[in-house]
Amino acid sequence: MATEKKINAGIVGGAGYGGGEMIRLLLNHPHVNISFVHSRSNAGNPLYAVHADLLGETELTFTGELSNDVDVIFLCLGHGEAKKFVEENDIPAHINIIDLSQDFRLGETAKGREFVYGLVEMNREKIAHAKNIANPGCFATAIQLGLLPLAKAGKLQEVHTTGITGSTGAGQSLQATSHFTWRANNVSTYKVLSHQHLKEIRRSLQLLQPSFGGEINFVPVRGDFPRGIWITSYLNSDLTLEEAQQLYKDYYANHPFTHVSDKQIDLKQVVNTNKVLIQLEKVGNKLVIHSIEDNLVKGASGQAIQNMNIMYGLDETAGLKLKSIVF
Repeated sequence: MATEKKINAGIVGGAGYGGGEMIRLLLNHPHVNISFVHSRSNAGNPLYAVHADLLGETELTFTGELSNDVDVIFLCLGHGEAKKFVEENDIPAHINIIDLSQDFRLGETAKGREFVYGLVEMNREKIAHAKNIANPGCFATAIQLGLLPLAKAGKLQEVHTTGITGSTGAGQSLQATSHFTWRANNVSTYKVLSHQHLKEIRRSLQLLQPSFGGEINFVPVRGDFPRGIWITSYLNSDLTLEEAQQLYKDYYANHPFTHVSDKQIDLKQVVNTNKVLIQLEKVGNKLVIHSIEDNLVKGASGQAIQNMNIMYGLDETAGLKLKSIVF
């Protein structure tokens, strides 16, 4: 029996939270071989010198060099750094790029490369034929998945939404608001009504509902936990709860990672998984949508791998059948 040819993948920016999660997932992906993990500051060090949980999992070391002997490169770099990296390095056209930053989400290009917005639940067909993918933002993913069915049905109106995120969403670089002593037993808002993900959210919603011109009033909150995002959105709606639930279940019927729950949901159901869970409530004339995800998996590296699976004609769930931590 012939040995299956695996996809050779490179990871750039492998020392951060997103890069670490990408390594963990790809090490266990049945159809992928990690060819290199790039990090200039850690070149020559074993991966487990940065990601201690990988001790005993792999003997791979970080490299400061790029290899062209790969099929796909995952860019796990900071915002602004990904586009710079593509422009400054000679990456052959046959190598696909999946970028996890915000640099290509609004139609930007680099060296003639065009990027498809990688929100699978809206763009699966385009992703299947794409050469390059712009992975959606973590907040943007959870908010959009809570609103796409309404936009598709032309039912979207002005939205008010609040989202609380774990500390890993801030990245690994130390900041005043990511110190344990500051974050523990503490909650705060930031970028109120001005978060950078609003642009990509509006762009997607208007593709489904061109008439939508209402505000998306988003208040992000820093949470006292490492990972996960909880979104609560609400808007005026003439749908009954039963009608709304059916609308959502029909929309996500063929999407293996997005599920509508009739019961109350909680964040631990999705942490360490590629799932998004959605729960609806109707209070008076307000439709309330709760949507939750793991910001490092479905909100970043897991969704990027889901995109890769679709690009290469693999089972969409390959390497992503993960168990939540629950307790």
